[in-house]
Amino acid sequence: MTDHALVIGGTRFIGRHTVSELLSAGYEVTMFNRGTHANPFADEDRVTHVEGDRTNDSDLRRAGLDVEPDIVIDCVAYRPRDVHTAVDVFADVDAYVYVSSGSAYGADRVPKREGETPLCPCSVAEATDDTDESYGPRKAEGDRAVFSAADRGVNAMSVRPPVVYGPHDYTERFDYWIDRVDTHDRIVVPGNGSSLWQLAYVEDVARALRIVAERGSSGEAYNVGEDHAPILREWVELVAEACATDVTPVFASERELGAVGLSADAFPLYRGYPHLLDTTKLRELGWESTPHDRALRETVTEHRESERTGRESGPDRNTEVRLMEVLETVG
Repeated sequence: MTDHALVIGGTRFIGRHTVSELLSAGYEVTMFNRGTHANPFADEDRVTHVEGDRTNDSDLRRAGLDVEPDIVIDCVAYRPRDVHTAVDVFADVDAYVYVSSGSAYGADRVPKREGETPLCPCSVAEATDDTDESYGPRKAEGDRAVFSAADRGVNAMSVRPPVVYGPHDYTERFDYWIDRVDTHDRIVVPGNGSSLWQLAYVEDVARALRIVAERGSSGEAYNVGEDHAPILREWVELVAEACATDVTPVFASERELGAVGLSADAFPLYRGYPHLLDTTKLRELGWESTPHDRALRETVTEHRESERTGRESGPDRNTEVRLMEVLETVG
């Protein structure tokens, strides 16, 4: 008998790739979402769609009763309440996997390890907030909901990715760098390019979610991130290789950036303190990351076919050019 997976979400980015991963592994899949985005699996016989709002308890309970899934992958739980409701509704499934985040960690450590690095605290106000500042605390509180459910006998687990990139990435953070490298021969890179923010290729995240559902241990969290974590200037080089182009990075200090009203934080994927997740636990389940050349080849190909540029995610080109002119004058 074919196992049935319920994906909460499923049409946009991580959820979309998760559905594809589950199909490749032989599952039948039901997507539960509001239906506000185009369904990329509309012509796939093994995928059904149940429309509903996951923040509406009645909708979620109805989906649980109608679908009776073997496993549940929860891609769009953004508030702790979402997780508390889900682990109650799906208390009897073979596995419930919550998509958490590396942002759930509340201390700067290199690397961050499950069960060792402290999680963010989460106040009552943060638990119901929608701002970027409360994202990490909300994800951390969702993790704690998973741990509490596991203590009650629910086979609940979480997966913590850092920033995710790959085809169909609506955040456009990585698109910014592809667009810059693919369009211009000189680009500004903040600092000396040594910023370290580990990323995760979206197909690797989807595979991690499936593997954790099949082999993970109740009450455990699993970090997911690439085997080699390039620094920012290496990412520029790797993207240039994938684009089959040459680009010259122009490095700019915080003081130099300030001359045109910029800061390093204005650039996507810049981080002042390294963010690196230890993925030993996930690897022990048989997971491994995709080589960068393949991941970036697929990412660049889809980027070029899309209408995304990522230009709104970072400094505008005119300001960038003005900064390079200033640096040339000073030099």
